[in-house]
Order: sequence, then C-alpha cells, then structure tokens
Amino acid sequence: MKKILLLLADGFEIFEASVFIDVMGWNLVEGDKSTELFTCGLSNEIKSSFNQRFVVDYVIDDIDVKSFDALAIPGGFEIYGFYKDAYDVRFLNLISEFRAENKIVATICVGALPLGKSGALKGKKGTTYNSEVRREALKGFGVNVVHEPIVVDDKMITSWNPSTAINVALLLLEDLTSKDNADKVRKLMGF
Repeated sequence: MKKILLLLADGFEIFEASVFIDVMGWNLVEGDKSTELFTCGLSNEIKSSFNQRFVVDYVIDDIDVKSFDALAIPGGFEIYGFYKDAYDVRFLNLISEFRAENKIVATICVGALPLGKSGALKGKKGTTYNSEVRREALKGFGVNVVHEPIVVDDKMITSWNPSTAINVALLLLEDLTSKDNADKVRKLMGF
C-alpha cells in the first residue's frame, strides 16, 4: 500500500486539498486499490481558507517519514494565515525530511513556496501561482522559475493555480502506481 501524507497549513485551499483526497480515494476503491491518504497539520484542528475547520489524522510531530511514500501540499491564502504555518520550521523540516528520503513531493499553487523555502527546490525548476509577487518569492529561494502550468523536477511537482489541481493529483497517482492506472482513474472520474 502506498501512503500519501497531505500536509495542511492553516489557510489551505479546500479545493486544492480535495483533489488529492478524491484521486487517492477513487484509486483505493476503483483503481488498483494501492493508495491511502492521511492528513497532517501543526495542530489537531486546521482552519482552511474561508474559515472551515478540519480535524487532521496526524500532528506533524508524530510523523515517521519512512512510513510514507509521498507528500502533497496544497496552497492557501495569506489572509487566512497560510504562510504562518507553511513557513513554520516544523513544516519546513518535514518537507526536508521527505526530500532527504528521496520521496515524491507534489504541490499546487503557492504550496510550492514552502517547498522552495525548505531549500528542496534550490537550483531546480519550479512554478507557483501565476502572479509576479509569488514567482519572485519562489525565485528568491533559488528556484529556476518556469512559467508553465505544471513543472516536474527531481520528483517534485509544482503548479501555478487551482486549475492545475486535478492534473497534479493524477500525476502523483501515476508516479505512485502507473500511467495506465492513473488514466483509468481519470476516466472513471470523468476527466
């Protein structure tokens, strides 16, 4: 069984998180049945953008990186406190641990910024929300910013806005299973 950790910061965008939950869930039920997804945050309860409350499966300090195969990070809104959690040293250290173990990391939108701040994307290609401010922030972390919807470099997937979310989640599924399986799930989900 492939285990995916969905790392949530306060202010995370629900849509961007939900695609990982749905794609891995559809695979568990209708695909090759090989994926399980678990949520994690700095505390037991995380508040999303637009102030919805969620209880996570794990608190970040309880994570054993070796027991997971991939990390997924949705973006979020600054106004709802996304960067406070996403730039917290514990959040960044967990990302670094996943990269030290050479695990896949998939991000959507500004989820690429904590990946960049952790140092994992330094000297690599990446993208983020398609605004000049966010691209400059990513560039400031030593990332070779590419203005494309989805960029993959060294097992790290970055993308530029919520419109890329389903494709990022399906790409992660493909990396964890196979292209045929991801295509099957894509078709079953109507994409």
